[in-house]
Amino acid sequence: MGGQRVDRVLAQLFPEHSRTRLQAWLRDGYVLVDGAAREAKHKLRGGEHLSVVEPEAEPLGAELPEDIPLAVLFEDAHILVLDKPPGLVVHPGSGNRSGTLLNALLHHAPQLETVPRAGIVHRLDKETSGLMVVAKTLAAQTALVRQLQARDVGRHYLALVHGALAGPGSVDAPVGRHPTHRTKMAVIEGGREARTHYVVRERLRAATLVECRLETGRTHQIRVHMASIGHPLVGDPVYGRRRSGDALRDAFARQALHAFRLALVHPASGEPMQWEVGLPADFAHLLDALRREAGA
Repeated sequence: MGGQRVDRVLAQLFPEHSRTRLQAWLRDGYVLVDGAAREAKHKLRGGEHLSVVEPEAEPLGAELPEDIPLAVLFEDAHILVLDKPPGLVVHPGSGNRSGTLLNALLHHAPQLETVPRAGIVHRLDKETSGLMVVAKTLAAQTALVRQLQARDVGRHYLALVHGALAGPGSVDAPVGRHPTHRTKMAVIEGGREARTHYVVRERLRAATLVECRLETGRTHQIRVHMASIGHPLVGDPVYGRRRSGDALRDAFARQALHAFRLALVHPASGEPMQWEVGLPADFAHLLDALRREAGA
């Protein structure tokens, strides 16, 4: 292993941990090389003695288990796949210290207290519904994060957008924090690489149902990308239109976005797996109403 960076050697010795976590161990002094702390980029000569003291899992904080129903589609000793309803916050934060998915997970599987972020490896916005995967062990979490980073996790969404969108197509535009509205994201120069692919599923009066596939997973990516090409999501209070002139679309109280398909490789068995879920009731009712209107 001589000539290699110490963080790369650690990644080979401890494959159940992510490179980011191992680099943090080096930074915080949990890993010593011949008794001395070293930076992640330090190159080994060969023959050094590595001392590793694995830190205890960081406590989640004040978050408590809460008996919140979960729609679990699949669960084993390694992962859990669920259908998140609209209106459920994923992580506790300012103004949402309880009643979140994290609180629900701690009640459903108490062992998640020892896994960072209670095993959550990706998130959906509060008002976005659909499929999420949760890791139940540290090794599963590391494997899923690596799949996400390698863009090997298939995430497909249904979105209802304003206007007659032509397709198929892709939006390849960097996304970052809005320069003046810090609570929003935007397509900006210097933002993080972001790509969304879409196909038209159904054309309705003054609206289009599209299937979006994420190649990257930036905050609010689909919402920002669709708005950037002039077709914001119906009901989106941040990136959408306050009034479209259509009573049905204007009455929808959240962004019309649903994660309906999720595909990944099981972190333990290596088996390819895929799940699909139908639309939540409010989204389905809106589509039915628009279809009836179109057929009138």
